[in-house]
Amino acid sequence: MKCDTAVSALSQPAAIGYCTNVHAGPDLLATRANLERFALAVKEQISAQTPMGIGLWLSAEAADDLREQDLIEPFAQWLREVGLVPFTLNGFPYGDFHQEVVKYDVYQPAWNDPLRRDYTQVLIEILDGLLPPGMEGSISTLPLQWGGRFAASQERDEAAHHLRQIAQTLEELEQRQDRLIYVCLEPEPGCLLQSRADVVRFFEEHLQVPGEQDRIRRYIRVCHDVCHSAVMFESQHETLAHYAQAGILVGKIQVSSAVVLRLDEIPRTERATAFEQLRQFAGDRYLHQTNVRLPGQTPVFYEDLPLALNSVKNPEDAEGEWRIHFHVPIYLERFGALQTSQADNLECLQAAHQLGKLPHLEVETYAWDLLPAELKRAVLSEGIVDELRWLHQQLDLLVPQITIDVTQNP
Repeated sequence: MKCDTAVSALSQPAAIGYCTNVHAGPDLLATRANLERFALAVKEQISAQTPMGIGLWLSAEAADDLREQDLIEPFAQWLREVGLVPFTLNGFPYGDFHQEVVKYDVYQPAWNDPLRRDYTQVLIEILDGLLPPGMEGSISTLPLQWGGRFAASQERDEAAHHLRQIAQTLEELEQRQDRLIYVCLEPEPGCLLQSRADVVRFFEEHLQVPGEQDRIRRYIRVCHDVCHSAVMFESQHETLAHYAQAGILVGKIQVSSAVVLRLDEIPRTERATAFEQLRQFAGDRYLHQTNVRLPGQTPVFYEDLPLALNSVKNPEDAEGEWRIHFHVPIYLERFGALQTSQADNLECLQAAHQLGKLPHLEVETYAWDLLPAELKRAVLSEGIVDELRWLHQQLDLLVPQITIDVTQNP
């Protein structure tokens, strides 16, 4: 399957995709059904004549079924036949990501638990079997554990030990199969790794032991989720530059937007209405970590949006800027009294392009069914298509016409 003529970023099948964790269903049967129902409908509109990239989510149950039932090659064959290229896997959610209440469960097992290492090992084997020959792949993963701002050094060392084992596995795979796969830690607000400084400190103080620095830097990278970074009020340019200066590679960017409330741009008499609109995002399934920054002050962090909302005694007197971890469609800039962090996505793409080759790009808006009614789409695939088209348009402005070959390393 080769595409070696000049094409725009719109047709890059191995570098751009959407994350299939938007679809409910933790087992292999549901995974296949979701790809048939939704991913192929997206492909028909985005890339009907050429392969289309996807970010594949496989729960631990689905991954075990693929391997234990010897279904990796048949699944790979089906993906080739329908033209879906799983260039990246989302290895963050271990279990059912769409159960009634997920909240803190999504952070289990942590990286100091061998179960997380073993799950990732299985994903490596599967991704190697699913990718076309010569193509490199990425796997995003948990930023060690939830919380743990004062975690014992032993926990960090155990997590680092498991990641070094993963790096050794990946090095052996590349030597044996000429296949480059890297595992990417995904910083998230409220986790042990929630900022760029946390990531660099972990690499330098726990992960990179003498004699293994080169191996770690090649096979353990960062998954930069733009929404997460925006919630932390981090500059996209500064964050990517900080990683580059530390010798840490960004293997994957999750293109995603947070909800933003800028109270100083709203008349005091309308702030109560703005908070009522924001309250629609305080759902029960996922944590919606919230940072509130008052003028001239350090942001105040709340583990979940309801906690932040309960801190507001008089909406008219509320000030500052709120940023909420709720992935909203990336084509939105504002809606009602609320805005999004869409500008951070543009800044991130520009910064990544300036630093060199764009890493894997994955649109990750997983909470479509939890959006307020006015933001939902009657047909899910159409919303995903609009997100991908928006991303493709931005890349076409950023990256000139290029030549690609989907059988080779991107």
